[in-house]
Amino acid sequence: MDPHYYIDRLEISAPLIVALIQDMSDAQLRWRPAPDSWSALEVLCHLYDEEREDFRVRLDLTLHRPDEPIPQIDTQDWVIARRYQSRDAGEVLEAWLTERRRSLEWLRALEAPDWERRCTHPYLTDLRAGDFLAAWAGHDLLHLRQLTELQWAYQSSQAAPYTPAYAGDW
Repeated sequence: MDPHYYIDRLEISAPLIVALIQDMSDAQLRWRPAPDSWSALEVLCHLYDEEREDFRVRLDLTLHRPDEPIPQIDTQDWVIARRYQSRDAGEVLEAWLTERRRSLEWLRALEAPDWERRCTHPYLTDLRAGDFLAAWAGHDLLHLRQLTELQWAYQSSQAAPYTPAYAGDW
């Protein structure tokens, strides 16, 4: 694994996420295609919380303090408990971008990290530091897809009585 590739992906994906949400109205940011789906704002809040409380923390603990307990998280619970739908999108976006910059600086400052070092906590199934890095970059891609799907669904819902079906198969 080339860790620089994954670190670069984290840097590249940030402006892509911004591009997908920057022109959304407040109504679109809070719109859900179904009651059990996330809105774009909820995705953004999730990315912010994951940046500060998941990937960087777990990777740091695995690399530097593997015997310390890793805090458990419940990302589904955060949506309600942290009132994602009522947050200010601009503030969350700026906070996430700040955390992403911190993450990139931290990752680039790591000195000879042992990507094979294993996390010893059983609920994380003995993941290696390299697994956390690859998953971090992959996590951005999953949410880029989710934001794209939200854009498509919202745009489609607003087109009535017309349909974007001619565009092709989703």
